[in-house]
Amino acid sequence: MRTGEPLPTVGEVLAALATGLWHWNTATGLVTVDAEAARLLGLPPEQATLSQAQVRSRLHPVDWNEISGVIQLAVAEGTLGEARVRIMDERGRVIRVGRSRFHASFDREKRSYEVTGSLQEVTEPTPGTPAGRTAVTGDWRRSREAFLLDAGRALAEARSTEEVLRVAAGLSMPGFSPDGLAVFGVTGDRLTIIGHHGHQPGDESPFSHMALDTDYPAAEVVRTGRAVYLSTPEQYKDRYPLTWPLAAHFNRQSWAFLPLTVAGRTMGAWMAAFTYPVAFTPDERSVLTTVARMLAQALSRAEAAESARELTDGLQRSMLPRLGPEIPGMRVAARYVPTGGGLQVGGDWYDMIPLPGGTSRTKSGQGRFALVIGDVQGHDVRAAGLMGQLRIALRAYASEGHRPDAVLSRASRFLHGMTFGSVDEDPSDLRFATCLYVEVDPATGLLDIARAGHPDPAIRMTDGTVLSRPTAGGLPLGIDPDADYPTTRITLEPGETMLICTDGLIETGGHDLETGWKRIRAILEDHDGDLEALADALVQAVHGPSSHHTTGPLADRREDDIAVLLLHREGEGCGCGDPITVRPTIRRTMLTVAQDEPERVAVARQQLRELLHDWASEDQVDSAVLLLSETLTNVLVHTDADALLLAEVRGASGDRRIRVEVTDTSDDLPHKRRPGELASSGRGLMLIELLAQAWGVDPRGEGKSIWFELYEADGAVGSGGSGGSGDSEGSEGSGPA
Repeated sequence: MRTGEPLPTVGEVLAALATGLWHWNTATGLVTVDAEAARLLGLPPEQATLSQAQVRSRLHPVDWNEISGVIQLAVAEGTLGEARVRIMDERGRVIRVGRSRFHASFDREKRSYEVTGSLQEVTEPTPGTPAGRTAVTGDWRRSREAFLLDAGRALAEARSTEEVLRVAAGLSMPGFSPDGLAVFGVTGDRLTIIGHHGHQPGDESPFSHMALDTDYPAAEVVRTGRAVYLSTPEQYKDRYPLTWPLAAHFNRQSWAFLPLTVAGRTMGAWMAAFTYPVAFTPDERSVLTTVARMLAQALSRAEAAESARELTDGLQRSMLPRLGPEIPGMRVAARYVPTGGGLQVGGDWYDMIPLPGGTSRTKSGQGRFALVIGDVQGHDVRAAGLMGQLRIALRAYASEGHRPDAVLSRASRFLHGMTFGSVDEDPSDLRFATCLYVEVDPATGLLDIARAGHPDPAIRMTDGTVLSRPTAGGLPLGIDPDADYPTTRITLEPGETMLICTDGLIETGGHDLETGWKRIRAILEDHDGDLEALADALVQAVHGPSSHHTTGPLADRREDDIAVLLLHREGEGCGCGDPITVRPTIRRTMLTVAQDEPERVAVARQQLRELLHDWASEDQVDSAVLLLSETLTNVLVHTDADALLLAEVRGASGDRRIRVEVTDTSDDLPHKRRPGELASSGRGLMLIELLAQAWGVDPRGEGKSIWFELYEADGAVGSGGSGGSGDSEGSEGSGPA
């Protein structure tokens, strides 16, 4: 250019440099490009105004998103923005790579950006070259830091050796990425292959079980704890001539062998191999060293976790029994899910114990047996250890032939001696255990139950109705060495199923005893599969994905170990065996109310309500509960005997009959009285006459039975009594109060 000649225009200069200009207004959504920018975008080389969609279709989706982020960052920091873009044709193929530098401003009123920038084509760098190791933006260190953060997070989240190796194989290092990886471990004085990537099956054979004194890079790294970098095949061949033939056929150009060191101990080596030459600059070595350290930590954590899982799985298998041989006429299913405290074994347990002797035996010679379920306080190793010892003690006491109450009394004394007996015992480490012990006679279905602070059993009847069976109980085991555990006897009818469980099944997921029981009851009532499927459904309802839809009212959503035992007495189908078309239409409950247990009258009322949970008339349910309360209270107040309740529902839905019968051993028959307006008693038989469809008083060989019936089809409250026995004269003190 001669002196005094005018300078060329900006457009001429940019055209000479093959650089285009573009302007983007996000308020209008329009992008203006000059002829050169249009050419670079694969459009006719002329100035044009394009929509955002037209420009976006010409850029790689990842690059378009990156430009949007860089614009916001540039405005926030008040700097120029720079981005690498891949330009694509109509078929989605990359036709060129460009670099754009731009200035962006933000209009707060319009809440829009205005961006003006340049676009210039650049040459895509070759992998392994200095240009390839430097990002187009020139920010190699920022890319390295971002990569290390991502790699560290991914490796920290890996929970097993397999996951660690999968993460390591997927790492894409900035500017240089190996295509072959191998992780070596050490067993004794030999190398082992923990895992590899980028090789064919069987390629690891020559390197597996290689002696540590072998002239091989990985062996040297393990011996010395220092990394080995080989940039060319010639370096490999000169330094390790004996083992070079083993590596030659992989056609790699560069290798890095780095020690896997944890707490000063070299636990193995990591190999990264490249198909192109790598100079291993200080930055590259820094990245590889950092990845090796993170990989060593991840492998160490995974190894420790797998060892702990193997240990706890073995401990769990040794502590939880098999359910033993099949019992004719009975089926048993069990589940255990350790979910508390991070351990895979906890303080919950169950057991099935064959009992000696006994007068009742099946045809196969199999006699009585006991089912035990319990929960030691805590979710730590000590709880698991106490659980194992207590389970053995219970089995020993039961095998000696003791009754259920004696078994629990001895077990309580045993646990108290272990946890409370030492004067040096830490008060914060004192433990107790809840337990439910059921002695089963498979021939008759009789169940003798002793309970130590444990949830009551539940019975699923043949028609699917579920009742909680209140049983007498005592303190949890280990609190009082002289505690008593009364025994409750119930009968498991043919076709019925008993559920006993630990509180984890009820309370897991933020539930309390009330809401948790409603969830379990719904599963029991609706299930139509076999016993094993029912056990799976119960666990799935509280511990599977579906449990997240039935969370309880408690904010902490406390997790707990889960133990479940199901006992089914075979009979006409109940929905727990093969699916049936019509279920039996009989349901009954039986309950004893002793003179010194007036609080069980409330239990009896609740049992009757549960028995009538689907009764058509709520008024009739209220009437039945009122009459039951009157008859039970009469026995407790006017006799010295205990009362036996038997309630039975028969018939098909909509045409059922409820019969409630209360029996006592007093020979005094009730009679109607005419109480005054201010009298507080004497209206019992009057209520029965008004509310019951039928009623009566039947003398027995010893004692009497007062009964009443309600008919669902009538649906009306009280049509007058029809039982002549209700008019019998007798001792005034024995009539309903």
